[in-house]
Amino acid sequence: MGANSPEAIRLDDNDKDNDEEIEAQIADLERRVAEAKSKRRQPTPTSQSASTHPTLFHPPTAPTPASHFLLLLSDSALPLGSFAFSSGLESYLAHQKPPPFPPPPSLPPLPAFATFLPLSLSSHASTTLPFVLAAHRTHHHHHPNTRHPAARLAALDDAQDATLVCTVGRRASIAQGRALLGIWERSFAAEAGMRSGTGAGAGAGQAALREFAGLLRGASSSSSSSSRPGGGRGGDDDDDDDDGGGGDPPAVAAHLAPLFGAVCALVGLGLEQTAYVFLLGHVKALVSAAVRAGVFGPYQAQKTLASGGVRELIAAVIAREWETPVEEAGQNVPVMDLWVGRHEVLYSRIFNS
Repeated sequence: MGANSPEAIRLDDNDKDNDEEIEAQIADLERRVAEAKSKRRQPTPTSQSASTHPTLFHPPTAPTPASHFLLLLSDSALPLGSFAFSSGLESYLAHQKPPPFPPPPSLPPLPAFATFLPLSLSSHASTTLPFVLAAHRTHHHHHPNTRHPAARLAALDDAQDATLVCTVGRRASIAQGRALLGIWERSFAAEAGMRSGTGAGAGAGQAALREFAGLLRGASSSSSSSSRPGGGRGGDDDDDDDDGGGGDPPAVAAHLAPLFGAVCALVGLGLEQTAYVFLLGHVKALVSAAVRAGVFGPYQAQKTLASGGVRELIAAVIAREWETPVEEAGQNVPVMDLWVGRHEVLYSRIFNS
């Protein structure tokens, strides 16, 4: 049988078919092996959950001391006496008169609180925030060659006292500042000392507050001793920050703004955190006063605090006053001093000032 016979050709074709079939089987087996190997590399759901189980339940990390003090200083229950003050809101409401004719429906009037809040926040920031920032920077970045922190704090307090020209607002600032100083001495100082250890900066800052408190107590004791023989001062709280007409004026007044900045620096709060919590505390006090004055209810109060408008207002005034030196701090809403100052002449009122 020749090589070119039909039988030989058929054998060659069968061999080619067998080879192609074998190659196909080999390729299929290789594909299956590759798939099996890839499945072996990928963890099964059971093994995956077992391997990730330890990472899902790491021991919780404790909050930093600064975060803890941030919550304490932003708490409405902090006994600063803010509940006794309306920051001019009650007087503002009492002095509002209805328009002689109703506005058109296309231009409804803004609610009273929505008008008052931006004015009050802007006024508060322009008169106090530069002192908060300056005191924080002094105690947070103190250098041994710079001015002593206690002297710097007393100078800031004196400048703040000169900035507040409204007697009622000045008295409220002093009352809250002295309350904060008492909270620091009785509640925060020991824990803040344990947090900061024995660092030179922290020790100088705490010593500055002790010296500042000593100046205040010394002035108070000398004023009270000089007033005892005449018996003219009595126990009127409104005159606690004056010299009562006898003796020298107090060395320090203890305004809230510089003391707040110093305390926040010593407990580890950042500069941005300090500015934000200081202004947020003012907004919370205003909202609380509005609830007690019957402007709106507690749910609307929380809605106001949670609104993006409040956050934007606070951020805007912080950015505006971030580089303002204390020499340029002052009232930018003059009518606010009129509202605050006329609070005491209201026929009836629910707030102390």
